[in-house]
Amino acid sequence: MEQETSPTSSPALSTLDGVDDSALPRAATTDATTEGLPSATELEQTLRRLMRRLAMMIQAEKCVFLLHDAEREMLIARPPALGFSLPQVKSLRLPANRGISGKAFSSHEPVLLHSPEEAEAVDAGWLKRLDARNLIAYPLVLERRDEQERIIESVTVGVLHVINKQDGDSFSQEDLRLLAVMARQVTAVIADAQVYLRLSEEKDQLQATLQSLLSAVVMVESSGYISLINPAAREMFGLHESDGVGQYYSSVIPHQGICSMLRAAVENGDEDLQEIELPPLEGHFDPRIFQAQTALVHGEQDGLPSVIGVVAVFNDITEIRNVERMKTAFVSTVSHELRTPLTSIKGFISTLLQDEEGYFDEETKREFYEIIDSECDRLRRLIEDLLNVSRIEAGRALQMNWTQFNPIEVIEKVISAHRAYTDKHTLRLFAPGTIPSITGDSDKFDQIVNNLLSNAIKYSPRGGEIIVRVNADADWLQVSIVDQGMGIPSDRLSRIFEKFERVDNRDTREVGGTGIGLFLVKHLVERHGGTVWAESEIGKGSTFSFRIPQEPDITFEDNSTL
Repeated sequence: MEQETSPTSSPALSTLDGVDDSALPRAATTDATTEGLPSATELEQTLRRLMRRLAMMIQAEKCVFLLHDAEREMLIARPPALGFSLPQVKSLRLPANRGISGKAFSSHEPVLLHSPEEAEAVDAGWLKRLDARNLIAYPLVLERRDEQERIIESVTVGVLHVINKQDGDSFSQEDLRLLAVMARQVTAVIADAQVYLRLSEEKDQLQATLQSLLSAVVMVESSGYISLINPAAREMFGLHESDGVGQYYSSVIPHQGICSMLRAAVENGDEDLQEIELPPLEGHFDPRIFQAQTALVHGEQDGLPSVIGVVAVFNDITEIRNVERMKTAFVSTVSHELRTPLTSIKGFISTLLQDEEGYFDEETKREFYEIIDSECDRLRRLIEDLLNVSRIEAGRALQMNWTQFNPIEVIEKVISAHRAYTDKHTLRLFAPGTIPSITGDSDKFDQIVNNLLSNAIKYSPRGGEIIVRVNADADWLQVSIVDQGMGIPSDRLSRIFEKFERVDNRDTREVGGTGIGLFLVKHLVERHGGTVWAESEIGKGSTFSFRIPQEPDITFEDNSTL
């Protein structure tokens, strides 16, 4: 056995060679501070030695102690343990009010088990897992004493288990007497160790919380040096894993505004709340917007209340601000989109009403009526789009009218309608092979193709060729619409189907649009059980494709019909 020496920093570390009861340490109080206590390493080493000596004295194969968790009403095993693997220790959790361990804990009296057959059903499982043939469950009782060393209170903090007598016999009353002496020593050390266990658990929980937070957190000491920085903050400032802690904040944080906030807090005690704009990440074009808040951290120095540092929390509100910006732009755009056809309708109606002398011939009047009819259709489509967006936001699925229809006929009708609206574009349909009829909602399929084709024409303001390709295999139908327009930046492609999302540049502002067409396309395609995607290259054009099953798995919860 290894030679053991006892550190002198704690009375709990005295040797037990003579097993002199009067020399055993007393835990005079349970509310001791960490001042004067041994280090966590010393406590672990001491407990390990105590477990080995205990096992040697009573000839036990295994030893482990379990501490009481009042919140869960459980006895939870803690390292160090003798004869147990670390996973076994971590998994050993026993009820504090039932079984052998619960009886020892509740009664404050040791329980001696001579064989597994004597165990209750609640103990059968863990005894078998640990191959426990016999054992002693000994309560760990912490005694509070007054100045005259009189016991004023006893608190059971856990249970010590010694398992399997080495010579094959069961444990005896003599073993209990020896264990009584050792248990007092173990309890005294555990009383000190519980401070570290609690602090260690709280530290681990805090560390895990900070690691998982999406918000960036930085703590700066009063000296100006960083004492804590979580991964989100490192990513925010573009730091390596080794950067941050122990460095002066101004040498790590590149943003002058954030440094000014921290300086005001550290030097003047000024707490603040601001919006901070940071440059875009590599490969992105939009700046990042953070809500930055600084707060003073209060603690104690030399026993007196004091400000020990500053914590800064950064919440990424880029998406929130983008949505607000897009909603503002959406309201402005919708107002314009509604005003434009209404202006045309009002103008032509007024012109017709003022023609009391029959100045306009029937052909001209019919042309006016056709324009009014077209503008009314435009208004209807816009209002229907707005209502559909409202339904989607409210979580109500779009109503589907399932029928068998020929997709080529629908696509040809949409192309024919759009040819009447443009003289700068050449619209072509390519559908090699036989395209079968499919099951779907023909009106919503029309809306999908119409929105994509309208989008292609709108974002190809200089004209060019627009091709609609249709392909079918055994189970799926795929439609692709290829234009020669302005294209979409790569960082926008993944977001182009989001609500209110529009590529914001001079060309697109001239084109107009509400930013809800592609959002609706995505939901209509998904209602058909399909997917939609886009490919694009700036200045060369875009390809929008969707793929839907020819025979979707129809659910009838929306009262749709075939």
